Amino acid sequence: MLDQYKNQHPYLVALDSIIFGFDGESLNVLLVKRGVDDETWSLMGGWLQPHEGLGEAAHRILLELTGLTNVYLEQLHVFGDPNRDPIARTISVAYFALVNVADYACAISETHQARWFSLYDLPPLLFDHAQMVELAIARLRYKASQHPIGFELLPEKFTIPQLKKLYDAIYNTEFDKRNFSRKILSTNLLIKLDEKQKGFSKKGAYYYQVDTAKYEELTHSFLNFIPNSNERTKSDTGQG
Repeated sequence: MLDQYKNQHPYLVALDSIIFGFDGESLNVLLVKRGVDDETWSLMGGWLQPHEGLGEAAHRILLELTGLTNVYLEQLHVFGDPNRDPIARTISVAYFALVNVADYACAISETHQARWFSLYDLPPLLFDHAQMVELAIARLRYKASQHPIGFELLPEKFTIPQLKKLYDAIYNTEFDKRNFSRKILSTNLLIKLDEKQKGFSKKGAYYYQVDTAKYEELTHSFLNFIPNSNERTKSDTGQG
């Protein structure tokens, strides 16, 4: 039995995270310079340590690079093409995270040169990271259409127009205001507050909060959030 282990080759295991952030208008991805060249950027990532499980390592790396804790983090896919990393045979386990840009605390050293980029205007990415982003946005779109997900990208209290902007950004389209509002409110996931948003219109829009208990209860339920399932996005992510 031990001989079977001895005859195997060791491989590196990396963890790469596609960190989505919403700034109120655009859906963004957090990228970092890795010093490969002047043009290429990389997803946030690091290495699996001998004592760690995959999820534990993913959260540790996210904390070390961004200072963020208690964020939505979901395993996406394993990338294992033998030639994906020209330096050494590396298996990458990709995760995607959802954060509110306003909560983003920069704990990254200046040498990382971390920046938010619009999902639809990304620079050249390292190795197969563009493929990871494509798969991540496809997963996010699917889950946002069927499950109560995405509220992690918003402030604690938000208006229906703000929520619509988020969904417009995720799908790179523009949903009908009335249909979107009716569909979202029909889920009964939101609690209407007495407070209104000021400075954007004469009447002002009411703030809402997520009903946390109901949110956790329905996280894995199929709710069909999208008002028009046949509505197509304006364009792809532009990554190839």
